[in-house]
Amino acid sequence: MLLPLLLLSSLLGGPQAMDGSFSIQVQRSVTVPEGLCVSVPCNLSYPRRDWTESTPAYGYWFRERAETSKDAPVATNNPNREVDMSTRDRFQLTGDPGRGSCSLVIRDAQMQDMGVYLFRVERGSYVKFNFLNAFHLNVIALTQKPDVYIPETLEPGRPVTVICVFNWAFENCPLPSFSWTGAALSSRRTRPSSPHFSVLSFTPRPQDHDTDLTCHVDFSRTGVSAQRTVQLRVAYAPRDVVISISRDNTPALEPQPQGNVPHLEAQKGQFLRLLCAADSQPPATLSWVLQDRVLSWSHPWGPRTLGLELPRVKAGDSGRYTCRAENRLGSQQRALDLSVQYPPENLRVTVSQANRTVLENLGNGTSLPVLEGQSLRLACVTHSSPPARLSWTRRGQTLSPSPPSDPSFLELPRVQMEHEGEFTCHAQHPLGSQHVSLSLSVHYKKGLVSKEFFIGVVLGVMSVALLLCLSQIIMKIPLKKQTQAETLRPGFSRHSTILDYINVVPKAGPPAQNRNEKATSSSPSRTPPLPGAPCPESKKNQKKPYLLFSCPEPKSSTQAPESQESREELHYATLNFPGLRPRPETQMPKGTQADYTEVKFH
Repeated sequence: MLLPLLLLSSLLGGPQAMDGSFSIQVQRSVTVPEGLCVSVPCNLSYPRRDWTESTPAYGYWFRERAETSKDAPVATNNPNREVDMSTRDRFQLTGDPGRGSCSLVIRDAQMQDMGVYLFRVERGSYVKFNFLNAFHLNVIALTQKPDVYIPETLEPGRPVTVICVFNWAFENCPLPSFSWTGAALSSRRTRPSSPHFSVLSFTPRPQDHDTDLTCHVDFSRTGVSAQRTVQLRVAYAPRDVVISISRDNTPALEPQPQGNVPHLEAQKGQFLRLLCAADSQPPATLSWVLQDRVLSWSHPWGPRTLGLELPRVKAGDSGRYTCRAENRLGSQQRALDLSVQYPPENLRVTVSQANRTVLENLGNGTSLPVLEGQSLRLACVTHSSPPARLSWTRRGQTLSPSPPSDPSFLELPRVQMEHEGEFTCHAQHPLGSQHVSLSLSVHYKKGLVSKEFFIGVVLGVMSVALLLCLSQIIMKIPLKKQTQAETLRPGFSRHSTILDYINVVPKAGPPAQNRNEKATSSSPSRTPPLPGAPCPESKKNQKKPYLLFSCPEPKSSTQAPESQESREELHYATLNFPGLRPRPETQMPKGTQADYTEVKFH
């Protein structure tokens, strides 16, 4: 800002001091960085008295408190006056006092130049005047730097223009010198097309990424300069994708090694945080993908890393996690396999038979009925990670698996009675173990009781029946004795089943007079055959579901008949089987009297 000043000389008195026609316009304060050049515009006016157009006008710039009559000025246009050695060639009075200009140029400003300056004008015999406190010069350290304008991202192989601007230039000041250095170009000095800027063109290469480019601005022969350095950003596709892991909500991160797909194991319920970062120019868009499902993604203008949190990992979180980084020049990705470990869960047994059809899933303590002779396959099923070690035991002893390669299966090709009992499947795991037991019960194909129980009942029935028969026979008084004793050997078959109950009833015999009649061997009898006697004929292949006693083989037809005198009274025990088909009525032999006991089985 230029302010009009009316300065009176303290050295010259008289009417000049009171003459208000002397004035000067100059900026009151001037600031210049050290080593730079500054122009100080100045205008003055003085009275037109005792001088003509041909009268020379001289101007002088002095330091404050200088004696203008004998001290050397810092700048003057009077060739007959010596200037101060410290300011020679640096301070220059560029204005013409004869035309009302007192402008000053200061080049390569120094710290010792700081202070207050006055101006003196001389023209003719009357105009001899000092303008005190004309302006104050302030010299500061050089902190200003040039500005470099360059695209944020450079395309490899495509020419680019860079501009360096330094906004400090004044009229009559020397032009600054611009120069460029950097790995992307050869070092050279470039003259600006304007006092304020320099233009540079070059073609970046991929290897120029992250290299420096510096613009230098020189202002004086003493080496004072300003400079600005920028880092080149040459575009390239994403590279060096890195995955880091934080466990249990701790800030520590575990960077995963490059190369093959790393494997991460975590326990069920654990906290995990996956962090992905990629080196790319321009910044890549990051995304987390599980299998083919996108879980999260980032924006190019957002953070350069992308996190994925799994607060409580579960079995369903297992799988391959892929971090993808993509920009306009390409993409890259990195994967991580996550395996969630957990102990056996939902342990159960699957039952299948010969046709391999799954019948049911059995839990712990289940009873399993199976028919004797049937094939059976038990499969132990559970979920765990890593897979649990399965084994089968029976009565505390480990059973060999079938097939040996899969211990979860237990094959029983033909179930026998000795297979009855408890079978247990064990699932052993580092994080915990489980077991499931089932009780196997073996049954006949007809009937719903076990073999041991059936045999015991049959033997008991046989013993009771024989004892009852023998007791009734012993109680009878023998009328006659046979000459030849016959051996009674009752037999039984294992093909009968349990009878509900046994009823033994004594039955009256025929009249005594018929006892001596000779029985005819060809006539049928209504009573069952005695043990040792021929059995009645039956239909071949006829099923006997309730047969308990069987008859012995018939005697030869050549056997001699017994004499009537030697024959003893016979006693019979009849066995009625309600389940058998009725036989035709038979007649008792004539002259035969039989006392027998009827044993009914219902």
